[in-house]
Amino acid sequence: MRRQQPTTSATAVPSAGVRTAVPTQRWSRRRSVLSVFAALAAIGFVAAYVGPTGSALVAANADEAAPVTLYASGLGDIQKLELASADAEPEAAALDRGGYSVYVTPKPTPTPTPTKAAKSASSGSGWAPPFVSPDPGSAQAIAYDMVHARGWGDDQFSCLVALWNKESGWRVNAYNRGSGAYGIPQALPGSKMGSAGADWETNPATQIAWGLGYIGGRYGTPCGAWGHSQSTGWY
Repeated sequence: MRRQQPTTSATAVPSAGVRTAVPTQRWSRRRSVLSVFAALAAIGFVAAYVGPTGSALVAANADEAAPVTLYASGLGDIQKLELASADAEPEAAALDRGGYSVYVTPKPTPTPTPTKAAKSASSGSGWAPPFVSPDPGSAQAIAYDMVHARGWGDDQFSCLVALWNKESGWRVNAYNRGSGAYGIPQALPGSKMGSAGADWETNPATQIAWGLGYIGGRYGTPCGAWGHSQSTGWY
């Protein structure tokens, strides 16, 4: 029989010129372990760098002021009016003008403009009767003296002439059958002139005296009575 040689795990010594086989399995495990450690080191380095940087960025973003719009900035300048409740006692309203003050320039006092006095002869008539000298001894001459005795001027006498020309034509016995008016001033009724004299039916001076008293008490002046007559048709 052939004697068997014992086997060993050792690799035979290579002869000169022959490359020894590399144990591939052991080298692969060592390489895997190194790769794991390298990956862990890279992760640790990234965490150490990114962590503080990210926290700083978050803090910077938190500290950054919110953008201010034109509307938001204008809210500070608006006027605020606070009103008391209905149950509370009335108080003066507090007005906040946001630090602004208002100055109102006072308006100058207007200088009063003198207005021309309206012509007494045109009181509502639109036309002033012209002055005509009365005939001496006539009823108009008597009336002229009485008008000036009351302090009235020629313009008032002109209004009186126009007024009684329209009413009676300056006739002492003028009588209105429709109304019962009588005399130069057309008193209604004619008996009213009795207060100026018992001869009221025939005396022009008595009728004129009563008529001027009536005009002065009712209209102020003959031109006032003339204007009323022009606008209404009677006085």
